[in-house]
Amino acid sequence: MTNITTSPETDSEKLHAKIFAIETLRELSWLEKKLGPQWYKILRGIFTNPLSVIGLIITLIFILIAIFAPVIAPPISEVHNPYLIPRDGYSPEPKAPGTEWRREPPQMTGWYKFISGGKDKWVHLLGTAGGQFDIYYGVVWGTRIALFVGVFITFITLIIGLFIGVISSYYGGWLDDLLMRITEIFLAFPFLLAALTLSAILVPRVGRGIWPAVIALITFGWMSYARIIRGEILSTKERDFVMAARVIGVRDNRIITKHILPNAIYSVLIMASMRVGDYVLSFATLSFLGVGTEIGYADWGQIVAFSRDWIMNLDKYWYIIIYPGAALLLFGLGWNLIGDALRDIMDPRLSGR
Repeated sequence: MTNITTSPETDSEKLHAKIFAIETLRELSWLEKKLGPQWYKILRGIFTNPLSVIGLIITLIFILIAIFAPVIAPPISEVHNPYLIPRDGYSPEPKAPGTEWRREPPQMTGWYKFISGGKDKWVHLLGTAGGQFDIYYGVVWGTRIALFVGVFITFITLIIGLFIGVISSYYGGWLDDLLMRITEIFLAFPFLLAALTLSAILVPRVGRGIWPAVIALITFGWMSYARIIRGEILSTKERDFVMAARVIGVRDNRIITKHILPNAIYSVLIMASMRVGDYVLSFATLSFLGVGTEIGYADWGQIVAFSRDWIMNLDKYWYIIIYPGAALLLFGLGWNLIGDALRDIMDPRLSGR
């Protein structure tokens, strides 16, 4: 009699089988039924994983600062563009934190009177940069720019990468070869240098602002998503449930959106959560190099650029780089912690920890 042998299960498959067996013994909650077991596991893990909790707290603080920026750092007048940092004169030498605000101070607020002991005059809470730009105002309103830039660029690059990666991997053949060669051409360019060059080209045509840098970062930021999702779909599209859907005549767009993407997108989401902080840092780098926003715009990179003339005197003017630098560091840290937590939650080898 011939013995029939089966291939041994991998550790990952055994672990998934054990988890499935345990979960089938309990009744699913309403939220778990709505989201599905995998998405419910991710959501629950985000709010229970220590790394993600710290990252969420940091990110939430930045979101609250962005929302309440007009209260935390009121503009000097109603007609003033709130995204332009107010100046207290034009002296090139920075002023230390606590220096009295002499020229066109902001509108007085109740919270400021409370923390200042009833004073009716503003001071530069974090000092001024070269050119007398108020650092506190720039850091607070720069939070809005950072959130918009980080989330918007990540969202658009993710959509572009998913579209190219899905079309390339699902249909294959000459279309896969063409799209992957285009992707490799874009990958051949050094990311920051290519974004800097394109931004410099766009500024005379689009004008100064956030859009030249945003367009440049989007143009050279989608390729990693396309490569990763392509690899995931190449393995997912050969699984039994996809083959069964094809046999019964399910349309390609439904197979992709309902069967393939939900099972292949997790690694891309991990990368996207980590790239938010990276895009903000790249945007700040372009601003530091003078490409993009106009002088005095509330952007962390430009505030750091104001310190370039005093870089050799940071023992005295430390505040001109510490505060915007800390904002950049903490913003990136918050998103990276969330990304690390998502990786731990979604990695089956770590699911049992």
